[in-house]
This record gives sequence, structure tokens and C-alpha cells, in this order.
Amino acid sequence: MGVLFFPLTAVAAQAPADSGTFVLHKFARPIGQETYSIAHDGDTYTLTSHFSFTDRGSTVPLDTTFVAHSNGMAPVSYTAKGRSSRMSKMDDSVNRDGERLVIVRSGSTQTVTPKEAWFVTDGYSPVAMQEQMMRWWELHARPPEFTVYPANATVRIVGSDSLRVAGIPMHGYTVSGLIWGVESLWLDDSQNLTALVSTDAEFDHFEAVREPYASSLGVFIAAAVKADLAALGQLTQSANAVRAARLAITGATLEDSTGRPAVPDSVILIEHGVITAAGPRASITIPRDATVLDATGKYAIPGLWDMHAHYEQVEWGPIYLAAGVTTVRDVGNEFDFIRTVHDELDRAEPPAIGPHLEFAGIIDGTGRLSLGAVIADTPQEAVAWVAKYQAAGARQIKIYSSVKPDVVKAIAAEAHARGMTVTGHIPEGMTAIEGVNDGMDQINHLQYLVPYFTRRPQDANGKPDRTKPPDPDLDGERGKELLAVLEQHHTVIDPTIALFEMGDHSGPLDRLEPGVDHLPPQLKQALDTPPGPEERAAAMREIDLGVLRRVHDAHISVVAGTDQSIPGYSLHREIELYVEAGFTPLEALQAATIQAARAVGVEKESGSLEVGKRGDVLLLDADPLADIHNSRRVWRTVAAGTVYAPGPLWQSVGFTP
Repeated sequence: MGVLFFPLTAVAAQAPADSGTFVLHKFARPIGQETYSIAHDGDTYTLTSHFSFTDRGSTVPLDTTFVAHSNGMAPVSYTAKGRSSRMSKMDDSVNRDGERLVIVRSGSTQTVTPKEAWFVTDGYSPVAMQEQMMRWWELHARPPEFTVYPANATVRIVGSDSLRVAGIPMHGYTVSGLIWGVESLWLDDSQNLTALVSTDAEFDHFEAVREPYASSLGVFIAAAVKADLAALGQLTQSANAVRAARLAITGATLEDSTGRPAVPDSVILIEHGVITAAGPRASITIPRDATVLDATGKYAIPGLWDMHAHYEQVEWGPIYLAAGVTTVRDVGNEFDFIRTVHDELDRAEPPAIGPHLEFAGIIDGTGRLSLGAVIADTPQEAVAWVAKYQAAGARQIKIYSSVKPDVVKAIAAEAHARGMTVTGHIPEGMTAIEGVNDGMDQINHLQYLVPYFTRRPQDANGKPDRTKPPDPDLDGERGKELLAVLEQHHTVIDPTIALFEMGDHSGPLDRLEPGVDHLPPQLKQALDTPPGPEERAAAMREIDLGVLRRVHDAHISVVAGTDQSIPGYSLHREIELYVEAGFTPLEALQAATIQAARAVGVEKESGSLEVGKRGDVLLLDADPLADIHNSRRVWRTVAAGTVYAPGPLWQSVGFTP
């Protein structure tokens, strides 16, 4: 992506708008709007913005007031109160006191004296403040980088490709620093922001389009994907990857995930991305033209799978590889985005930086918990979407929370007829047993099993008391009934137990997940949540581990996924919790390797270190079968024969190694 700038030549002919409405979207589905207006008073002006959307039944409002000097747009004050996501409260302010700024953010107050160019913008929202930032940037000769408060973040803006919408030229820019990663936005010739493609405070796809252009959302998303993939190419150049037509990994102890005994002093030969030999050094001839990677003293296991991913930003690619994840299953994304990224990550030439990508096409229905633009309220609509997803490369369909029972049946029947499988949430109003009996092959999240193993405490009026954690009933008849149904149907469970542990943790989060201390500032602020009550955390931990233990004891297949808790690191926490629940270290690793590949139907292509499979290898400094925590000790990640060192990958996206 070249550094291009577009002169806004028409500014003199038409002044920037003093008011407007943005239609807000999540996963390309309209969920609310932001309205703003600017009032002038002497030598200052005041912008007021009301931002509000409804996300899966929860209202997210944010009210903002910004005061600045008309000459030069120098900020005077800024307040933002409300929420930036369902889980993120905001009560932030910036007030200018001479040369100093008094900043209140996240309950703390600090005073700073800016020394370089600076402005006020508080993350991805409100959209009107991003428009103000862009106008300020243009007015001040486009500084290469500047500081935004109250976040104290460094922002960089780069021009990208322009496009025409409804015959009107739109000038594109990528912005880094406001969120973790990059976002794309467009201005018209009058410096009016027309569209923003970003991620919200939950790291979900978020888009805002000025009302007259709302019907062109797909055009802006497609342009943003192009910019994101260009950014991927830049990351590839800085990742210090070693590509070789023939790669010989020598000296490692081979633990191939099949259950066969480990092989010391092994050779793994990868030719054109595929394993052609794996075994004792004495039995394998290394070609003369092979690139040799000496892994003496290391441990070789298959590259890991993350079976519950939402690949929403290009920055996830380096993270997955740095953590040893060479394949992900995306289980819910925008259609155009995931189709394009899927094609690019599937070992294109040159390859985009990131893991091999499988995806389940998400289908939802109209309802309180609806998410995403793909809605099917009739069996006919569902059948059409199954066909469209398969044509785009999906091997599975994901059911979300508002699909009706007759549509669940139609999705399952059509998917099965096409050789696909069905995973997902248990829709609202249905039970796990009903979902499985209606054709669901897999279930995302342990939470849909927990009601069978617990009893809800009652209040003084004999009604369910939802303020307290449920009481465990881990060996009751309802749980046994569920396990029997899951076993009968060979149902696969994707627990995401590390996600629930993070939501109910007590004490510092880094005691559970040390990866939180390596996050970029924007991620750390959002994910390092305050601890909750110790009693509740202990109760939920007992229940979750107890349910998972019984699922494992019933020989029901479990696959490891994260659902974007602590990027990269949480897959390791997931399998550590499996061992706490009674899995052996080998079984825990298999949940993230061969069992995952089987669940997607690609066990002949991936999941173990055997001849004919993709050359995805994780090389560790210590033995994970001796201690599952050693899976974190990544020395090198090999993805389809390309060797990556984790340090540069982490650093390329703002993590500390």
C-alpha cells in the first residue's frame, strides 16, 4: 500500500457539513445510528454527538461533547459518557488548562503537557470525532504521526486507494493507533467522513456510513478488505520468514499426535509445503538442495488449531503463527471479508501472513440476539445461504442464537446433503438436546451444556435467582441424559472454557493468563478486566471443569478454541484447563490437532505429523507431554514449510514477545 495523499480541492467550493447522521453496523448489519451537530459561538464551536446501537439485546449509548477554537481547531474540552461496547463503560474527559491537559480516563486522573502535535479522539467511537480528527490533520499539514488524548496513543494516517460512490469521489485512508490494528475511512471532497470500517471495543467488525451512502456499505467493506490485505503484505516483509521448496527439520524429538511413541533425533522433510518424510534420522535421506533447520534439543508437534476463531483483523495472522497456531476455524464473520481472506490465506503466492483458514458460514434469524447480515427466517432462505457458503469455500455452517427450529432442521438437512457439517450456538428457546436431535453436529461453548448439570437457586418468592451462580448437579439424571444423546450422535464440543474463566476470574488476570502482560495498550485496557467476587469465580470454575470432566469421561470429542479472549495465548490456556479437567497432555494436544482436523473433515490433510499432510510444525523448547504448559514455549512455527520466529511476529502487531 503506497503512501498516497489526495488534495481536497473542492473544500473552498463547499464547506464541511455541520451536522449529519451515520448508520452504525456490526458485521454489516444495521444496529443503530449516530447523530451529531456543530454550533458556533464566537471564536469557538461545540460538537455534540449521540451514538447508540443495540447489540444482541444490549443498548450501547455514548454521548459526547467537544469544544474547540474555530481558528486552528485547537481543542478546549472533551467529554464522553456512556459505553463503547456492551462491556465497556466510558466516563472520560479532557480539559485544557493553559499548556496542560487534565485527563480523566477509566477512573484515574492525570495531567500532561503535550510536546508534539496532538488532538482529541477516544477510540473508534464516536464517528464524528474521527471526522474532526481528519479535518484537523488536513488543516495542520498532515503530520506523519501525532498523539490523541485521552488515550495518549500515537496515531498514523496513510492515504490509500480512492473510489467513486454514487458518482462522487471518495478519498480513502488507513488509520492506526486509535484501535488495535488499522481501520479504513473515506472522506469526500468537502472533508465529510462518508464511511468508517473498523472494529469496536469487543474487536467485532464495525462499520459506520453517512446516511446518504448507507446502501453502498458493501463497496466500502470490499475496499477496506483490499487495504487490509495490502497491510498483510507489508507485515509479511517484516516477519523474517524463511521459505524453502525443501525443508529438513533435524534433531527434534518427534511427537506426531497419533499416540505413537516419541521419536528422538528425528527428521521431518517438507517439500513444497507437504510432509514427505517423518521419522528417525537414520531412516531418512535429506536431499542435497534442502534447507536444514537444526532443531536439536527441541520438541516437534503438529501446528495447533484454534477451532473457535473470529478472524476480523489482518493483525490476527502474525499472532496466530507466533503462538504456534497454523490453522484456524473461523465460526462467524462477514461474508465478503471472510471469503476474500480465506482465499488469500490458503497459501497464495506469495502467501499472506497467517494460518491456514477454514470457516463455518454463519446464519442467524431475526430476534433479540441477532448478529450479522446473514439472516434466514425461512427454510428456503436457509437453503440458499448454505449453497452460497459452500461455493465460497466453507466446509461447515454455523447456527447463531436466533435461528428458528424449523430453519435449524433445514440448514442441517441441506448441509448434510452437500457433505457439510453444522456447528454453532443453541438458539434461544431451544435446548442442546433439541439442537442435536434437529441435526447439529457440533456445539460451540460449554455454556449450552451447563444447564443440564446445575440447578438454578430460587429467591424468597420461589423464582429463579439469577444474581447467584447455579448450584452444581454434576451427576444428576439430566446431565446423564445429555451425555447419552451427545455420545449417540457423535457430537463434537468446542468448550471455549478459557473464555468463561476470564469472564469469572478473581484476583489479577495474569495469574491465570500471563499473556495479558504482553498485550498492546488498546487490547490490555479492554481485556484486562477487573476481578469479580472470589466466591462466584470458585463456583463457576467448579461447574465448568466438572462439566468438561464428565464430557471427557463419556468419550465425547472435544476440540480447542478461544473465541478471542487473550489473542494467541488463550489457546494454550484452553488446553491447560483440559488437563485440569482430567485430560492427559496428549489428549489435550489432540484436541488442538488431530481431533480438530477430524471435526472439520480434513484429517487427511492436517492434524498430525505424517507423510502427505501439510507441513505445519510447532517446535518447542520443552516437552509438552511432560507438562502441558510447555506448549507456550514456542521456538519456531513452521506453516506449510515456511519457518517463522515468534519474536518478530509478536512485535509486528504491537505485542511484546
